[in-house]
Amino acid sequence: MDIKKLQTLVIDALEDVKAQDIQLFDTMHLTSLFDRVLVASGTSNRQTKALAASVRDKVKENGGTVISVEGETTGEWVLVDLGDMVVHIMQPAIRAYYRLEEIWGDKPVKLGAAKRTAKAAAPASAADDAEKPKRTRKPAGKAAPLEVTHDMMAIQTTIDDEKKPARKPRVAKTVDGEAKPARKPATRKAADGSTVKAPKVPTGGRIKVAATKTAVASAKEAAAKRPARKKTVE
Repeated sequence: MDIKKLQTLVIDALEDVKAQDIQLFDTMHLTSLFDRVLVASGTSNRQTKALAASVRDKVKENGGTVISVEGETTGEWVLVDLGDMVVHIMQPAIRAYYRLEEIWGDKPVKLGAAKRTAKAAAPASAADDAEKPKRTRKPAGKAAPLEVTHDMMAIQTTIDDEKKPARKPRVAKTVDGEAKPARKPATRKAADGSTVKAPKVPTGGRIKVAATKTAVASAKEAAAKRPARKKTVE
Protein backbone atom coordinates (compact mmCIF):
# COMPACT_ATOMS: atom_id res chain seq x y z
CA MET A 1 0.00 0.00 0.00
CA ASP A 2 1.18 3.52 -0.79
CA ILE A 3 2.65 5.24 2.28
CA LYS A 4 0.51 8.35 1.78
CA LYS A 5 -2.67 6.30 1.64
CA LEU A 6 -1.54 4.29 4.66
CA GLN A 7 -0.84 7.32 6.83
CA THR A 8 -4.19 8.85 5.84
CA LEU A 9 -6.04 5.68 6.88
CA VAL A 10 -4.23 5.57 10.23
CA ILE A 11 -4.93 9.23 11.02
CA ASP A 12 -8.61 8.81 10.12
CA ALA A 13 -8.85 5.72 12.34
CA LEU A 14 -7.31 7.58 15.28
CA GLU A 15 -9.53 10.63 14.82
CA ASP A 16 -12.63 8.40 14.80
CA VAL A 17 -11.86 7.38 18.42
CA LYS A 18 -10.81 10.92 19.50
CA ALA A 19 -7.05 10.45 19.77
CA GLN A 20 -5.12 13.40 21.20
CA ASP A 21 -1.95 15.17 20.01
CA ILE A 22 -1.37 13.14 16.84
CA GLN A 23 2.14 13.68 15.40
CA LEU A 24 3.61 12.04 12.28
CA PHE A 25 7.32 11.92 11.40
CA ASP A 26 9.30 10.95 8.31
CA THR A 27 12.07 8.44 9.26
CA MET A 28 13.36 7.38 5.82
CA HIS A 29 16.65 9.21 6.42
CA LEU A 30 17.12 7.61 9.87
CA THR A 31 16.37 3.91 9.27
CA SER A 32 15.53 1.45 6.49
CA LEU A 33 13.10 -0.54 8.66
CA PHE A 34 10.12 1.80 8.27
CA ASP A 35 9.25 5.10 6.58
CA ARG A 36 6.88 6.71 9.09
CA VAL A 37 6.46 6.90 12.86
CA LEU A 38 3.22 8.15 14.35
CA VAL A 39 2.71 9.04 18.02
CA ALA A 40 -0.73 9.64 19.57
CA SER A 41 -2.18 9.84 23.10
CA GLY A 42 -5.12 8.14 24.80
CA THR A 43 -6.51 9.26 28.15
CA SER A 44 -7.07 5.75 29.55
CA ASN A 45 -6.20 2.06 29.04
CA ARG A 46 -9.58 1.52 27.45
CA GLN A 47 -9.10 4.32 24.93
CA THR A 48 -5.58 3.26 23.94
CA LYS A 49 -6.85 -0.25 23.23
CA ALA A 50 -9.79 1.14 21.25
CA LEU A 51 -7.44 3.35 19.22
CA ALA A 52 -5.18 0.40 18.37
CA ALA A 53 -8.17 -1.72 17.38
CA SER A 54 -9.51 1.08 15.17
CA VAL A 55 -6.17 1.39 13.34
CA ARG A 56 -5.89 -2.38 12.86
CA ASP A 57 -9.43 -2.77 11.52
CA LYS A 58 -9.22 0.28 9.23
CA VAL A 59 -6.00 -0.90 7.59
CA LYS A 60 -7.25 -4.46 7.11
CA GLU A 61 -10.53 -3.28 5.57
CA ASN A 62 -8.59 -1.31 2.95
CA GLY A 63 -6.23 -4.17 2.04
CA GLY A 64 -3.28 -3.20 4.21
CA THR A 65 -1.02 -5.50 6.23
CA VAL A 66 -0.89 -5.51 10.04
CA ILE A 67 2.29 -7.26 11.19
CA SER A 68 1.67 -7.16 14.95
CA VAL A 69 -0.04 -5.34 17.81
CA GLU A 70 1.83 -5.16 21.15
CA GLY A 71 0.94 -3.78 24.60
CA GLU A 72 -2.81 -4.43 24.55
CA THR A 73 -2.57 -6.28 27.87
CA THR A 74 -1.73 -3.22 29.96
CA GLY A 75 -2.94 -0.49 27.59
CA GLU A 76 -0.36 2.06 28.74
CA TRP A 77 1.64 1.84 25.51
CA VAL A 78 0.21 0.02 22.50
CA LEU A 79 2.38 -0.41 19.40
CA VAL A 80 0.86 -1.26 16.01
CA ASP A 81 3.40 -2.43 13.41
CA LEU A 82 2.17 -1.86 9.85
CA GLY A 83 5.47 -2.61 8.06
CA ASP A 84 6.22 0.75 6.44
CA MET A 85 4.70 2.58 9.39
CA VAL A 86 4.85 2.14 13.16
CA VAL A 87 2.07 3.59 15.34
CA HIS A 88 2.72 4.35 19.06
CA ILE A 89 -0.44 4.91 21.12
CA MET A 90 0.56 6.04 24.62
CA GLN A 91 -0.93 7.52 27.74
CA PRO A 92 0.27 11.09 28.48
CA ALA A 93 2.55 10.14 31.44
CA ILE A 94 4.30 7.36 29.47
CA ARG A 95 4.65 9.61 26.42
CA ALA A 96 6.21 12.41 28.47
CA TYR A 97 8.68 9.96 30.01
CA TYR A 98 10.00 8.27 26.83
CA ARG A 99 9.85 11.35 24.53
CA LEU A 100 9.74 9.52 21.21
CA GLU A 101 9.39 12.87 19.41
CA GLU A 102 13.00 13.68 20.32
CA ILE A 103 14.21 10.39 18.79
CA TRP A 104 12.15 10.28 15.57
CA GLY A 105 10.94 13.87 15.25
CA ASP A 106 13.60 15.20 12.90
CA LYS A 107 11.19 15.64 9.97
CA PRO A 108 7.55 16.20 10.99
CA VAL A 109 4.90 15.52 8.34
CA LYS A 110 1.83 17.74 7.98
CA LEU A 111 -1.30 15.77 8.62
CA GLY A 112 -3.53 17.68 6.22
CA ALA A 113 -6.29 17.78 8.84
CA ALA A 114 -7.62 21.01 7.42
CA LYS A 115 -8.40 19.39 4.06
CA ARG A 116 -10.17 16.44 5.65
CA THR A 117 -12.14 18.74 7.94
CA ALA A 118 -13.26 20.79 4.95
CA LYS A 119 -14.41 17.66 3.11
CA ALA A 120 -16.30 16.45 6.16
CA ALA A 121 -17.89 19.86 6.68
CA ALA A 122 -19.12 20.07 3.08
CA PRO A 123 -21.79 17.32 3.40
CA ALA A 124 -22.88 18.75 6.75
CA SER A 125 -23.36 22.21 5.28
CA ALA A 126 -25.29 20.72 2.34
CA ALA A 127 -27.61 18.97 4.80
CA ASP A 128 -28.13 22.21 6.72
CA ASP A 129 -28.97 24.02 3.49
CA ALA A 130 -31.49 21.32 2.62
CA GLU A 131 -33.22 21.76 5.98
CA LYS A 132 -33.52 25.53 5.57
CA PRO A 133 -36.73 26.63 3.82
CA LYS A 134 -36.13 27.93 0.34
CA ARG A 135 -37.15 31.49 -0.43
CA THR A 136 -39.86 31.77 -3.03
CA ARG A 137 -40.10 34.81 -5.21
CA LYS A 138 -43.46 36.50 -4.99
CA PRO A 139 -45.12 37.62 -8.24
CA ALA A 140 -44.91 41.29 -9.02
CA GLY A 141 -47.94 43.23 -7.90
CA LYS A 142 -49.02 46.35 -6.12
CA ALA A 143 -46.69 47.42 -3.39
CA ALA A 144 -48.03 47.48 0.12
CA PRO A 145 -49.04 50.96 1.32
CA LEU A 146 -46.30 52.68 3.25
CA GLU A 147 -47.19 53.61 6.78
CA VAL A 148 -46.48 57.32 7.23
CA THR A 149 -45.33 58.37 10.67
CA HIS A 150 -44.95 61.79 12.24
CA ASP A 151 -41.17 61.56 11.99
CA MET A 152 -41.37 60.87 8.26
CA MET A 153 -43.71 63.82 7.75
CA ALA A 154 -41.41 66.12 9.68
CA ILE A 155 -38.40 65.04 7.62
CA GLN A 156 -40.29 65.48 4.34
CA THR A 157 -41.50 68.93 5.39
CA THR A 158 -37.95 70.01 6.21
CA ILE A 159 -36.73 68.77 2.82
CA ASP A 160 -39.53 70.58 0.99
CA ASP A 161 -38.78 73.81 2.86
CA GLU A 162 -35.13 73.58 1.90
CA LYS A 163 -36.00 73.05 -1.76
CA LYS A 164 -38.43 75.99 -1.96
CA PRO A 165 -36.79 79.32 -2.91
CA ALA A 166 -37.35 82.37 -0.74
CA ARG A 167 -40.58 84.16 -1.69
CA LYS A 168 -40.04 87.62 -3.18
CA PRO A 169 -42.31 90.52 -2.20
CA ARG A 170 -45.24 90.91 -4.54
CA VAL A 171 -45.08 93.99 -6.80
CA ALA A 172 -48.25 95.42 -8.38
CA LYS A 173 -48.03 96.04 -12.11
CA THR A 174 -49.93 98.41 -14.35
CA VAL A 175 -51.70 97.52 -17.59
CA ASP A 176 -48.56 98.04 -19.69
CA GLY A 177 -46.57 95.72 -17.41
CA GLU A 178 -44.57 98.33 -15.54
CA ALA A 179 -44.30 98.15 -11.78
CA LYS A 180 -46.37 100.68 -9.87
CA PRO A 181 -44.43 103.17 -7.74
CA ALA A 182 -44.58 102.78 -4.01
CA ARG A 183 -47.55 104.54 -2.42
CA LYS A 184 -46.55 107.72 -0.61
CA PRO A 185 -48.00 108.47 2.82
CA ALA A 186 -51.01 110.80 2.81
CA THR A 187 -50.28 114.44 3.76
CA ARG A 188 -52.30 117.57 4.41
CA LYS A 189 -51.46 121.24 4.60
CA ALA A 190 -51.71 123.12 7.84
CA ALA A 191 -53.02 126.69 8.25
CA ASP A 192 -49.51 128.12 8.08
CA GLY A 193 -48.90 126.36 4.75
CA SER A 194 -46.65 123.59 6.08
CA THR A 195 -47.18 119.95 5.12
CA VAL A 196 -48.27 117.57 7.86
CA LYS A 197 -48.59 113.76 7.63
CA ALA A 198 -52.12 112.52 8.09
CA PRO A 199 -52.62 110.38 11.17
CA LYS A 200 -52.83 106.63 10.55
CA VAL A 201 -56.26 105.12 11.02
CA PRO A 202 -56.23 101.49 12.23
CA THR A 203 -58.09 99.22 9.85
CA GLY A 204 -61.03 97.26 11.18
CA GLY A 205 -61.67 99.66 14.09
CA ARG A 206 -64.57 102.01 14.78
CA ILE A 207 -64.14 105.79 14.50
CA LYS A 208 -66.36 108.17 16.49
CA VAL A 209 -67.64 111.15 14.39
CA ALA A 210 -69.23 114.24 16.00
CA ALA A 211 -72.87 114.96 15.05
CA THR A 212 -73.54 117.95 12.76
CA LYS A 213 -75.60 121.01 13.78
CA THR A 214 -78.42 120.05 11.40
CA ALA A 215 -78.70 116.61 12.94
CA VAL A 216 -78.84 118.12 16.45
CA ALA A 217 -81.63 120.60 15.48
CA SER A 218 -83.71 117.90 13.83
CA ALA A 219 -83.48 115.78 16.95
CA LYS A 220 -84.70 118.64 19.14
CA GLU A 221 -87.73 119.33 16.88
CA ALA A 222 -88.70 115.67 16.90
CA ALA A 223 -88.51 115.56 20.68
CA ALA A 224 -90.72 118.66 21.02
CA LYS A 225 -93.47 117.24 18.80
CA ARG A 226 -93.77 114.10 20.85
CA PRO A 227 -96.79 114.12 23.27
CA ALA A 228 -95.94 114.16 26.91
CA ARG A 229 -96.57 110.94 28.78
CA LYS A 230 -99.29 111.03 31.42
CA LYS A 231 -98.47 109.76 34.84
CA THR A 232 -100.88 107.17 36.15
CA VAL A 233 -102.12 107.58 39.71
CA GLU A 234 -102.94 104.48 41.66
